[in-house]
Amino acid sequence: MVRVRYAPSPTGMPHVGNIRTALFNWVFARRHGGQFIVRIEDTDRARFVEGSEQAILHSLCWLGLDWDEGPEVGGPYAPYYQSQRLEIYQRIAHQLVEEGKAYKCFCTPEELEQMRAQQRAQGAAATMYDRRCRKLTPAEVKAREDAGLPYVIRFKMPLEGTVEYDDLIHGRTVFQNKLTDDFVMLKSDGFPTYHLANVVDDHLMEVTHVMRGDEWVASMPRHLNLYKALGWEPPQFAHLPLLLGPDRQKLSKRHGAVEFTDFIRQGYLPEAMFNFLAICGWNPGDDREILSREEIIQLFAIERISDNPFVFHHDKLLWMNGYYIRQLPKERLVELCLPYLQEAGLVPQTLDEATRAYVERVVPLEQEKMKLLSDAPRLLDFFFKDDYPIDEAAVRKWYGEPHIPQMLEELIRRYEALEPFTAPEIERVTREVIAWLGVKGGEVIHPTRVALSGRTTGPSLFEMIEALGKPRVLQRLRKAQGWVFGR
Repeated sequence: MVRVRYAPSPTGMPHVGNIRTALFNWVFARRHGGQFIVRIEDTDRARFVEGSEQAILHSLCWLGLDWDEGPEVGGPYAPYYQSQRLEIYQRIAHQLVEEGKAYKCFCTPEELEQMRAQQRAQGAAATMYDRRCRKLTPAEVKAREDAGLPYVIRFKMPLEGTVEYDDLIHGRTVFQNKLTDDFVMLKSDGFPTYHLANVVDDHLMEVTHVMRGDEWVASMPRHLNLYKALGWEPPQFAHLPLLLGPDRQKLSKRHGAVEFTDFIRQGYLPEAMFNFLAICGWNPGDDREILSREEIIQLFAIERISDNPFVFHHDKLLWMNGYYIRQLPKERLVELCLPYLQEAGLVPQTLDEATRAYVERVVPLEQEKMKLLSDAPRLLDFFFKDDYPIDEAAVRKWYGEPHIPQMLEELIRRYEALEPFTAPEIERVTREVIAWLGVKGGEVIHPTRVALSGRTTGPSLFEMIEALGKPRVLQRLRKAQGWVFGR
């Protein structure tokens, strides 16, 4: 059975690239009827960020990436927090020492820095641990232990030969052992490094496939040699291409939002984010870009993941989100937009029946123009308040025309007498005014829209007028009469 894991570290808010990794793992598991495991790699206590674990789990839930084992759901290989598995790592590290495959290193931070400085002075391209403690005799080790000197446990990398594996994305990959130093497995505080903990847990949790970012390819000599030293069969590996900005540099904040929670706050839809992240480096075998969750699961194959970095285009994501917003049932759109309208102070936190009905009426009118749910306050503000922004350029353009005074007077007279005040009837009388004035339709429609909304674009004018209601429409048209006389 396929068993994959997503193993984030709670050292910061989840990056969109990390969530993309989680999505690929989840889809792969669902495609093969396997299991998706979430494991929290929280052994780096110095970099722990309060609230980051909750943000990670919330992001997965929001995106619909449910896990079969892990925090909150448990599982047969619990605990799923590495900080609660220290005894396991310590036991295995000391086992390797006893077998002569690892050793205790007593070098102080000052000694290590002096060693690196000396290597740099000698022109070394990269600094490496010089293995000085690997040469200690058992008696020298015991003397240092008896003196109470702190130590780390380092793995004994082979001094020659190669190690290789078949990456499911990059193909056959070979490493020279001599280019990797004796890495730290267990720190002096008893906490493991990533290299030890992830190998141990992937084996004990029976992970069959490890899908993670390309940045971990460089660590493969360490991991493969560690698997070999422990006598364990390694899982299959697939290293995912990095996400880049449009400048082809590593995706970062200078390119726009990168923290996944920012995308949630800005009003992206889960289905849009799921679709977009799925095609960030993977394709379904054709040129389709809009794919349902079920289609992505059915079509997903590691072989279709590119081995090249993928450019993350915010504009394309924005377009895709707008597409998905336009597909929303009106009831769901209203519920999703409501928190943004409340946060902007346009509607109260508690809605009475009349206010809710009004919200349900006006929100769908701007559905076609929304690209983000957070667009709702900007697009809809004039429906809820009378001090909405006015496009002064539009006022200057339209309210100096000679027919405007008559237009406003006639619209006010006809709208005031109009019953029922419905879009079809509003359109009928408005077109009668256009004919009566002998002008083009836009010469009435555009200045009327500016008077009622402050802008030149928006939803259907006649539906907008009906939604605003007769009292508010008449009030705003009368206000617009002042624009004429004030010029």
